[in-house]
Amino acid sequence: MKKVIIGIGGMTNGGKTTLSKSLQELLCNSCVISQDNFFKDDSLVPTDINGFKQYDSLDALHMDRMMGDIGLWQEDPECFMTSRGCALKSTASESPNVFVLIVEGFLIFNHKPLNSLFSKKYFLQIPYETCKERRSSRVYVPPDPPGYFDGYVWPMYLKNRKAMEETVDDIVFLDGTQKRETLLSTVLADIQEMLMVTEMSYHVSNSALISQDTCY
Repeated sequence: MKKVIIGIGGMTNGGKTTLSKSLQELLCNSCVISQDNFFKDDSLVPTDINGFKQYDSLDALHMDRMMGDIGLWQEDPECFMTSRGCALKSTASESPNVFVLIVEGFLIFNHKPLNSLFSKKYFLQIPYETCKERRSSRVYVPPDPPGYFDGYVWPMYLKNRKAMEETVDDIVFLDGTQKRETLLSTVLADIQEMLMVTEMSYHVSNSALISQDTCY
């Protein structure tokens, strides 16, 4: 059994969730873990000197719980997928050979323990104006206070991105203003090429083991 973890990172409203869900629909034996599901309760998120809640930091997230879920998938991806209601694809006589976990979130590449797990890293980026427009059209709980984007969200994005680029290699940067279909086809083709190599490697390893068993 081969296990592959894909990272879909990027700025707020860059299209991470949309791309991740679309990939899950097209990749066999895949499921998604979203960083947004691990935010701490609002009462536990500190406030900066300007009165803005500091959501755009790792301290606002239960990263231990997120890593715990990823660990459960690594231990038994088939059981994990079944428990999450994800579809498995296999024949009656053969279990799936390759499982794919898609991890998406705005700070996944800023958490060091995660980076060693990714087989592929993608980062969606969009211009300031587009990001601000998309952010203003969404409803958050709790809602963004006046001036939150310019006073906190955008400066934190620049800070987190700088830290990410200084510590993480092999990130593929994607233009989040492209059509969804174009982005999806580009990333899907890249992942499928990797999975093809992974599948071939699996079969070669299996054949080698069978040959060794035959010799003995």
